[in-house]
Amino acid sequence: MPKLKVDGIEVEVPQGATVLQACEAAGKEIPRFCYHERLSIAGNCRMCLVEVKPGPPKPQASCALPAADNQEIFTNTPMVKNAREGVMEFLLINHPLDCPICDQGGECDLQDQSVAYGRGATRYTENKRAVTEKYMGPIVKTVMTRCIQCTRCIRFAEEVAGVEEIGAIYRGEDMQITSYLEQAVTSELSGNVVDLCPVGALTSKPYAFEARPWELKKTLSIDVMDAVGTNIRLDSRGRQVLRALPRVNDDVNEEWATDKTRHAVDGLVRRRLDRPYVRRDGKLVPASWDEAFAAIAAVKAGDSVAAVHGDLVDCETIFAAKALVQAMGGSLLEGRQTGMDYDTSSLAAVNFNTTIAGAEQADAVLLVGTNLRWEAPLVNTRVRKAIKKGAKVFAIGPDVDLTYKVEWLGNDLSLLGKLPQVAADAFAAAKRPMVIVGGAALKNGQGASLALAKSLNLVRSLEDGSAWNGYNVLHFSAARNGGLLLGFAQAGGMADLYAANPKLVFLMGADEVDFGQLKKSFTVYVGHHGDRGAHHADIVLPGASYAEKSGTFVNLEGRVQRGERAVFPPGDAREDWTILRALSDHLGVTLPFDSLDELRAQMALDTPALGKLGLIAHDWNPPSLDTAGSGEITYPIKDFYLTNAICRASPTMQQCSAELLHGGDLAEAAE
Repeated sequence: MPKLKVDGIEVEVPQGATVLQACEAAGKEIPRFCYHERLSIAGNCRMCLVEVKPGPPKPQASCALPAADNQEIFTNTPMVKNAREGVMEFLLINHPLDCPICDQGGECDLQDQSVAYGRGATRYTENKRAVTEKYMGPIVKTVMTRCIQCTRCIRFAEEVAGVEEIGAIYRGEDMQITSYLEQAVTSELSGNVVDLCPVGALTSKPYAFEARPWELKKTLSIDVMDAVGTNIRLDSRGRQVLRALPRVNDDVNEEWATDKTRHAVDGLVRRRLDRPYVRRDGKLVPASWDEAFAAIAAVKAGDSVAAVHGDLVDCETIFAAKALVQAMGGSLLEGRQTGMDYDTSSLAAVNFNTTIAGAEQADAVLLVGTNLRWEAPLVNTRVRKAIKKGAKVFAIGPDVDLTYKVEWLGNDLSLLGKLPQVAADAFAAAKRPMVIVGGAALKNGQGASLALAKSLNLVRSLEDGSAWNGYNVLHFSAARNGGLLLGFAQAGGMADLYAANPKLVFLMGADEVDFGQLKKSFTVYVGHHGDRGAHHADIVLPGASYAEKSGTFVNLEGRVQRGERAVFPPGDAREDWTILRALSDHLGVTLPFDSLDELRAQMALDTPALGKLGLIAHDWNPPSLDTAGSGEITYPIKDFYLTNAICRASPTMQQCSAELLHGGDLAEAAE
């Protein structure tokens, strides 16, 4: 490990570290535009100049210079100061004075560093260069005259997103960043280039001219658009969430977020349920809370009651629904709306056991019935990392573009019984083999995949003594793992629930069930959007979305996380658990909690794993299942941008779906 001095401070850094990283280890701030710790080194902005001895008598780019023994680094000498001022002058030569109208204003690296490291006045008197705007799709707005050619967006698109649609044309002063043929960028991660851009050349199109950063209230939350559990920050003003940004969590999402996570928030204020409704003469009409509760109490369901939770609900809502159903004497609880009925007697057998971060270490990967790019884009980026380290990826299912090289073995689950030789050889030689089973294969292929896990020795001890579990089930519903922990799983799935013909059914944000099977049941929909569930319900009770309540969520790897309330629900809408608590009084089965803290305490008693944050350790004890599995696979997600009620209400997501997936033209007003 090299030892060197930075401004007289001795530091020791890992082999292969750069001088910039050594300076940061010594507590010194080094300005930079092109360098980013999660991207390859470009070394083209020259802002990170430092003085190095021994070495040539000139400043050197610290981001591209390896740290070595006995180096002496100086970060604040007159030479370094003059060099940085000169670089900043060149960067600002063509940069327009757009700060008053730029969406990056207030959180702009160029603003901050020009004040800290630039000259106090300009010496440039020539005409500035202008660059025409480029079209990059519904998510990214471009003002390319501001661009300083740091190439972060290019490197992100190529290295992380895997969609090589952003690049540079021309050379020298004429260099321009553009998308391929100036068409929309098709990556589901394209919004991340806005965070990466240090100057405001790439900004968020849906958020353009909406607010300044100092006007916004910032709330820590958890994303519910998929089961990854992306750590996000909701920025709100008044009673509206204006944007969602990712937070850094190396174990979950690193610092990335999908476009759905970022831009579905405009659906939070559209198609909202803001008052109770009761169905009279075949039509839903507005009613008071007392009228709605009285209509439910009049059903006289006895113990013939069931609850189905949707994909976006928190564990508190699921637990309150469970407590209400059990208090009424019922036991029908289900969350797998689309009909899956896999065995949940061992939660390790339906968990992502390798962990999201651990997927990077795999050296042989088999995807079974999962379009990983749509079902969990941020797990897909981890598999891309594994490939860069030499992993081989095989897949069973219909061919799709996963942004990396995949050897498709076929589209029949019977392949799990006998893997083709090329895959069998790769797994036999692998030290860290990994299988990812998607929802499309889980129902018919769970037994076969578990048998495969045993034959491939996916659960093993490594040479360093650590444990490796390469068997993974990929859920794509944020509420799924929490629901399974709380027992929302019938032995026969939704089919058994339908067959029981319950007199009263509570739909907790459940929009994907087969409503034709519930015609004989009195249905109560508790949710936040006027989507499919509300259209078919007999009673509609307006609930709160994930942004409007504090909630606990369990991601696909079994990590318990909590999000806080950013804004209040609209109109008469209330948090879901409070609705069920108030309803229990009218039903004569008062629930034993009056506050969120009391509810969480009861939930922790019922399910201790939900009592503390962090990764849940599941013992590997898979059930013995029928290993027969065959048939073609059909991926469950047909449209990445319209997977839930919030997305379907979002104009941005509708636009992305129409243009990026269905080839529609975007109509823009003339400027």
